[in-house]
Amino acid sequence: MPQTAKNFFTEDQKDDILQAIRDAELDTSGEIRVHIETKCKGDVLDCAAFIFKKLEMHKTAQRNGVLIYLSIQNRAFAIIGDSGINAVVPDDFWESTKILMINHFREGRFAEGLVEGISRAGQQLKKHFPHKSDDVNELSDELSFGKN
Repeated sequence: MPQTAKNFFTEDQKDDILQAIRDAELDTSGEIRVHIETKCKGDVLDCAAFIFKKLEMHKTAQRNGVLIYLSIQNRAFAIIGDSGINAVVPDDFWESTKILMINHFREGRFAEGLVEGISRAGQQLKKHFPHKSDDVNELSDELSFGKN
């Protein structure tokens, strides 16, 4: 069976990624989503930006959504932070996070790379957007998948 977004990770790996999202969001009002696509037609950043908008990640109250987008066949990924989180993280934060993830990906450890990226994003979200008593989970924690 050809590799697709839905079968790229085992069920256990999907559970690990989902748990990493839940753990990262535990003490923050920030939101993290992971989207996995079989193939991106065009530039990976353009595809990620399209998904960011489609998942309505720009509609969080504090504009603190983070999307990690992975395209299997293109062997490419992107991290997009909304304006609220981008305004407060160090200038090289997303690039340094990508480098750490790439180190895992090169060894075939894709789930571990995603978990590390999610954890790092969560640390920044907790630092700059701590959880408040009236916070609600604005976006689903579930992994999303492309149609192809």
